[in-house]
Amino acid sequence: MTVRTLAVVSAGLSQPSSTRLLADQLAAATRDELVGHGEQVELRPIELREYAHDIVNHLLTGFPAEPLRQVLEQVTGADGLIAVTPIFNASYSGLFKSFFDLVDADAIGGRPVLIGATGGTARHSLALEHALRPMFTYLRAVVLPTAVFAAPEDWSGGTAQGALRSRIDRAAGELAGQVHRAAPARGPADPFALTTDFEQLLRGPDA
Repeated sequence: MTVRTLAVVSAGLSQPSSTRLLADQLAAATRDELVGHGEQVELRPIELREYAHDIVNHLLTGFPAEPLRQVLEQVTGADGLIAVTPIFNASYSGLFKSFFDLVDADAIGGRPVLIGATGGTARHSLALEHALRPMFTYLRAVVLPTAVFAAPEDWSGGTAQGALRSRIDRAAGELAGQVHRAAPARGPADPFALTTDFEQLLRGPDA
């Protein structure tokens, strides 16, 4: 049986992080939905704060350190992506944007993406639509209809937390459905892989 992979990118800066908490809950709900479809699932959690220096160095030099290269391959080779950022100044964090600036423009084309965010006030929820969704649309990903925002009051229990749970479950169902219906991801392309065999190379283009 093919194992479906979900890359779970969170850009929280603190520990513990409400951004990581939201990402984990989205991932767990999506995994449960996929298991219900008869799929095996591997979650690949990625906390960007652990790679912050490597991200900056890659932007400056054009070459990724090995740990960051592996993380980029996990993202581009996954069947689905969950991406969650804190909202600063009405937009995604600089760390979040810098990481996705390193993703090749064609690497996640057609890949289903569930976007989420956390912030100090529910007013920041609009950043999901005016910042995150356009960015992933530019990368030609399939951004799911339901985006999930969590404000501080959403973690306090009661009606607000129940509403957050409902949004998480709805978004997870959308992502699981997209992943289940799609062919398994082929993984990142090897830039050094030969596209022809040696015999064809020796014969030349006119053979």
